[in-house]
Amino acid sequence: MKLAFQNRIALFNTLAAAAATLLVFLIVYAVVYFTAYHHLDQDIQQEKEEIFSNLRWQGDSIIINQMPEWEEREHQQVEVNPTFLQITDVRGRLRFRSSNLREDFFLFIPDMEKAAFLNSQLNGRRIRLGRFPIFNPEGENTGQLAVGISMEESTIVLNNLRITLLIAFPFLLVVLYLATSVAAAKGIAPVHQIIKTAAGIGDANIHTRLPMPGHKDELHQLAATINELLARIESRIRREKQFTADASHELRTPLAAIRGTLEVLIRRQREPAHYEEKISEVIRQVDRMDRILNQLLQLSRLEAGNTTLALEPVKLLNLIYELLPQWQPELKRKQARVIVDIPADAEVMASRSSLSLMADNLVGNAIKYGNRGGHIHIRWQQAPPTLTFTDDGPGIAPEHLPYLFDRFYRADASRTSRIPGTGLGLSIVKKLADLQGILIEVNSQEGEGTAFTLRFPD
Repeated sequence: MKLAFQNRIALFNTLAAAAATLLVFLIVYAVVYFTAYHHLDQDIQQEKEEIFSNLRWQGDSIIINQMPEWEEREHQQVEVNPTFLQITDVRGRLRFRSSNLREDFFLFIPDMEKAAFLNSQLNGRRIRLGRFPIFNPEGENTGQLAVGISMEESTIVLNNLRITLLIAFPFLLVVLYLATSVAAAKGIAPVHQIIKTAAGIGDANIHTRLPMPGHKDELHQLAATINELLARIESRIRREKQFTADASHELRTPLAAIRGTLEVLIRRQREPAHYEEKISEVIRQVDRMDRILNQLLQLSRLEAGNTTLALEPVKLLNLIYELLPQWQPELKRKQARVIVDIPADAEVMASRSSLSLMADNLVGNAIKYGNRGGHIHIRWQQAPPTLTFTDDGPGIAPEHLPYLFDRFYRADASRTSRIPGTGLGLSIVKKLADLQGILIEVNSQEGEGTAFTLRFPD
C-alpha cells in the first residue's frame, strides 16, 4: 500500500471505526425494526383478546356477539391506521368481516393449530397480519381469526431510518478519516523532527543527538535508542581514527629506520661487515612491520566476527611445555626463568591454537616487562578453574588498567622506545578469550608486578 505513514494510520483507524460504526448502525436498525413489529404484534394480540372475549359457541358453530367497539372507526376506515378483522369457520366459510375489508378477504389456512404473525399485502398496502385458531370450550378447532394492522407508519419509519443511516455512514467515514489524519499528523510530528535531525548527522557532527520528546512514550524510547546507537557509532569512529593514527605511527617508525639506514649506506662506500650489520637492521625492521601487519590482520578478523573456534579438551601442562622452547631466547637474554605450577591432569575446554596464542602473548609480555634475573610464575587453580600469569616487573598504574586491552595502548609511553612491542597482543588475547567464554582479569600494583588471570567456564 503506497500511502504515507500518516495516511496509513488514518486509513486503518477509519476502517476500524467504520466496522464499529456499521455494527452500531445495524444494532440500532435491528432494535427499531423488531420494536416496530413487536408493537404491531402486541396490538394484534390485544385485538384478538377482545374479539375472543365476545365469541360464543353453539355446537360446532361460532356465535358472534356484535360489540360497539367493532363499529369503531378503525374497523371501517381504509386510509389511516385501519384494523382489518375476518372470522371464518373450520371449513373456511366467512362468518364475519370488518367493513373496511369491503370485498377483500384473507386466505384461509386449513388445519391451523398455532397462532402466526406475518407480513402481507392488501390492495397494494403492507399490513401486519395475525392468524389465530379459534377453539371452543371443549378444545375443538372451530375456526380462524385474522387480524390485520396497517404497517405504513412502521414502513415509513424504517425506510427513513435506512436512508438516514446510509447517508450518514459515508459522511461519518469522511469526517473520521479527516479527523484521524489531523490527529496522526500531530502525533507523528516528533518523528519528522527525529528524521530531520538524523538526516543531518554525519561524520563531522556525529556528536549531535536527537531531541527527546516531552512524553516518555514509544517515541521517547525510540529517540533514546537511536541516541545510544549514535553514541556507540561515535565511540567506534573515534576508536577507528585512533587505530588509524596508531597504526600509521607504528608502521612509520620501522619505515623511517629502514629509510635512514639505506640513506647512510648510499652516502659512501663501506666495509662489507658494515653492510651486513645495516642490512640485518633493515631485516629486523621489516620483520617488525610484518609482525604488526599480521597482528592487525588477525585482530581485524576477530573483530569482524567471522571467526568460530572449535573447543576441545586441552592439557594445560603439555601446552605450556610446547611453548617453552620458543620463550628460551628471550628468557636467556633477560636471565629470567618460568616457574610452572600446573598439575599434570589439569584440563580445560578451549581452542588449543587460540589458547596457545593467548599464553604466548601473556608470557611474552611478562618477559618483556619483568625484571632482569626475575621469574614468571604460571599457576593453575582448580576451583574455580583459573590460570594465572604473574611477573615481577614494575607494575601498572591504576589509571592505565581500564585501557590495557585497547589496540596500540602502551601503559608507559616513555619506555616504548626501549621495550619492543606493538600494543596489539593484549587486544588479541581479549578477543580470543571472549570467543571462548573465558573471563580475563588483570591485577597490578606499582613496584610489585602484574598478574593476568584467565577464568575458564565451569
